[in-house]
Amino acid sequence: MSINDTGESLDIKTQPVALTPLSAYSGTLANRVYQSLRDAVISLAYSPGQILRKGEICDQLGISRSPVSEAVIRLAAEGLVDIVPQAGTFVARFSMEEIREGAFMREALELAAVERVAVTITDVQLTQLRRNIRVQEALIDDDDVQGFYKFDIEMHKLIMSFTNYKRLASMAETSWRQVNRARQLALPNPDRVAETLREHKAIYAALEARDPDAARKATRTHLGQLLLQLEAMERSRPDLFEPT
Repeated sequence: MSINDTGESLDIKTQPVALTPLSAYSGTLANRVYQSLRDAVISLAYSPGQILRKGEICDQLGISRSPVSEAVIRLAAEGLVDIVPQAGTFVARFSMEEIREGAFMREALELAAVERVAVTITDVQLTQLRRNIRVQEALIDDDDVQGFYKFDIEMHKLIMSFTNYKRLASMAETSWRQVNRARQLALPNPDRVAETLREHKAIYAALEARDPDAARKATRTHLGQLLLQLEAMERSRPDLFEPT
């Protein structure tokens, strides 16, 4: 349990977080530690405001403190954790300012991408999107929200890749980082998951019709719904957000 600036108690997890084993990742040891911690922060396995205890992380992953410290520095540079001298390292609370900025940049990139793709999309690419959506439907039937979320991300990446601009997807992902973490708050809502699928189908229908205007409209509607939800979440769970 922790206390916020107003003196209210916060529901912060105190039990050690079950990190994904390093064998699931590739690269150097430090990079694998970074990926494991980053996934735990993004997925909200670590709650906003929760302390990162390096000793627990080292014990769980069976490593020394050096790669953990290196990973924490990278997470801090991305705005995912706050390093407080003499106090420790804490998972960053959500910032609506950063979320709005990230959503603005992501929308600019994705609207331009979907408009272009609506003109150039091939039958093979449409098949890829259609298969992705079918998997989304199956995951909803199985109540697999995290699985649905992965294919949601994959659908957006596919559309970005269809532009043939190699750096576009990574640029969009970087701008969406804080939004991506905050959207986990909405994922347990089955109504929202079903709405998301309908929005994905509207985007697909516009692309199948090769209609750039409809594709932009459907994408803008889809991206805008999440921001509305997060603004409502800020009002209902202010303990998870930085004071404005």
